[in-house]
Amino acid sequence: MLYEKFQLADRFPFLKEMGSVATVEVYSQETEMEMYESYPKPGMVVCPGSGYAKCAKREAEPVAVRLLAMGFQVFVLTYSCAPLRYPIQLLEVAALFSLIHQHHEEWDVNPDKVGIMGFSAGGHLAANYSCCYDGEEIKQYFKETYRPATAVLGYPVISADLSILNTDSFEQLLGHHPEGEEGKKYSCEYLVSSKTPPTFIWHTAEDQCVFVENSLRYATALSRNKIPYTMHIYPAGEHGLSTLDCLTCNDLDPMKAYGGDWMDQLKKWFEITSIKGEGKKC
Repeated sequence: MLYEKFQLADRFPFLKEMGSVATVEVYSQETEMEMYESYPKPGMVVCPGSGYAKCAKREAEPVAVRLLAMGFQVFVLTYSCAPLRYPIQLLEVAALFSLIHQHHEEWDVNPDKVGIMGFSAGGHLAANYSCCYDGEEIKQYFKETYRPATAVLGYPVISADLSILNTDSFEQLLGHHPEGEEGKKYSCEYLVSSKTPPTFIWHTAEDQCVFVENSLRYATALSRNKIPYTMHIYPAGEHGLSTLDCLTCNDLDPMKAYGGDWMDQLKKWFEITSIKGEGKKC
């Protein structure tokens, strides 16, 4: 495995001017001809959660390691959080996608197979970019914009509707909680269109921080727009379960551990949506 870390603002001066503190950690496979055929691998941008107040480590490296084992080149984005406000986070995602496309040969990535994964508030960021990758906020800074090949949302913040949200994510993102028409601008269920990529969603019914209705609303919007999606709602488990294994959870009772199936289901999703790279057949 190869590992590198860099400041995103060092590659994009406008982000430095905006005060960006985002970092990117790259976890990649080194192809050795003695062992494997050389082929471009799929890529995955990972956006950890934690209410736009910070980026949780539990949803960073443990996730990257699991994705690496699935054959992905992984880019963990520790995006800027409060007191820096929207749209800097969205622009940082756009910058990373641009960078991956510019240097896809260096990182051995198939530019047509770069997805985005987000958890909790990072799920909001992933969904937001998935729907608005060619929006005006991004086009102000980028001549070319890049649609993710797929989106993976883990217990995502989707809606600003306080009846289904028990966090201050939008306060941290905007400096206030949006309501009415402004709330719709940041609620991803209203942003889905025919351009939104195929989406994998998972959540738990017991989540009392970001209620499962967030995922249900997003799935409904995907369905109305005829976007391929799959959704897995597990019966037990609190918010923030990440990979749901011994690396990220202290208490794995049988009912909660049942949700650990989500990564196996994700692997199948990658295969049927042609996101997984094809290597040497054994």
